[in-house]
Amino acid sequence: MITGEKVNVLMVSTALQGHINPILKFAKRLISKGVHVTLITTEMARDRMLKHNNNEYSNTSNNSDSNDQNQIQFEFFSDGLSLEFDRNKDKDKFVNTLRTVGSKNLSSLINNLIKIKGHKYSCMIIDPLLPWAVDIADHHDIPSALLWIQPCALYLISYHYHKNFDLFPKLDNPDEKVQLPGLPLLEVRDLPTYLLPSGAFRSKQVMMELSQVSNKVKWVFAISNYELEEEILDYYMASSIKIYPIGPLVSQFMFGEKESIGVNMNMWRVEDSCLEWLDSKSYLSVIYISFGSVIVLSQEQVNNLATALKNSDKAFLWVIKPAEKGSEDEIPQLPLGFLEETKGRGLVVTWCQQEKVLMHSAVACFMTHCGWNSLLETIVAGVPVIGYPKWGDQPANAKLIVKKFQNGVVMNLREDRVASAEEILRSIKEVMEGSSAGEIKKRAFEMKEVARKALKEGGSSQRNINQFINDLKNVGNGSRS
Repeated sequence: MITGEKVNVLMVSTALQGHINPILKFAKRLISKGVHVTLITTEMARDRMLKHNNNEYSNTSNNSDSNDQNQIQFEFFSDGLSLEFDRNKDKDKFVNTLRTVGSKNLSSLINNLIKIKGHKYSCMIIDPLLPWAVDIADHHDIPSALLWIQPCALYLISYHYHKNFDLFPKLDNPDEKVQLPGLPLLEVRDLPTYLLPSGAFRSKQVMMELSQVSNKVKWVFAISNYELEEEILDYYMASSIKIYPIGPLVSQFMFGEKESIGVNMNMWRVEDSCLEWLDSKSYLSVIYISFGSVIVLSQEQVNNLATALKNSDKAFLWVIKPAEKGSEDEIPQLPLGFLEETKGRGLVVTWCQQEKVLMHSAVACFMTHCGWNSLLETIVAGVPVIGYPKWGDQPANAKLIVKKFQNGVVMNLREDRVASAEEILRSIKEVMEGSSAGEIKKRAFEMKEVARKALKEGGSSQRNINQFINDLKNVGNGSRS
């Protein structure tokens, strides 16, 4: 590679907040080391961001004509459907059109970028929900990488499922034991729901396609870090399966670092007033509740949670994201009189800057759906966890809280994944004032220190990021080794 020539990387993400966030944070890490990043997502994502956060997005992002190499270049492609099309109502059509039409639009965009910029790209980092993008990278002679946004343990489970299925028992009995190489003894209920018979066909199809293209990618990066999943990663190192942890991928300010760029890509309007509200609360007094960007609680779940919060006498900040247009989920309503009965000690918002909330000194614990992004954020913040998992990787992630991290509790749920008001209240008390509360807080602090070391200079994840950049420099822009 010519001395002084900048490494150019493409990143491609679906229009989902939980996927855009880690890709953007990885982009910022690369930019801080002198890499130029072009982040690509769909026009629908751009429409959502501009609609809900017009000032933030317009003022902090740059367009494709910018010459500022310390900024992210954003590009967008059509998923093949109009902005008015209801993607939640017809998910099958959306997924199929994205694969058949959206893929062609993405390929055309990349071709145009290569022509306009006059260079090829050193690598294309791909969202795991877009396995077909690996073939697009291959078509343009761009080495590809996958950014795995779940625990490394789940990548290994998925690998065995598609390569060594005979190792699995019948998956219709949740009590059945599962013994897989490199993993502790599991039960079927611990497996990600997208591998189970009850899992959505769309999810199974994506995971199968991902398995089929996995041998084509040059790197698989995990948003975790070695110290959080040491045993699993040691197994990887001793096998032919290579995965490189580069996390925890959270915002740089959570490590006390200056953000390399200030841009965020929020797809809902952020209510920053909740931070001022937290300023008025005592140290470690507030329960923070959020179930991520996808899950919408049922009316029963909202009722049970409201009852538990009311009876807890604790202060709380509760994020209730409304159901999106066309969603099959009902739009839950707070019980009549709940806001009045909890006035002064409770605040309900539709969206917030979660990392800033978790870093606030008033927050005592985090009630979460156990999405991997959220768990990494709460680990880095050193905040104890109350797990309320629903589907996908969440049940498996919840097991890590109890068996591995020991930084919180997980609720006992019914078969339909609903917790009673009594169980929610029990979990709150156990974390905040129970006999094990002190040990949980101590463990949360220890996990914070472990996670933060990984991204310090010389840390395990920092070394992997540096090695990746060196690999790209040795390969050269767009040429294969």
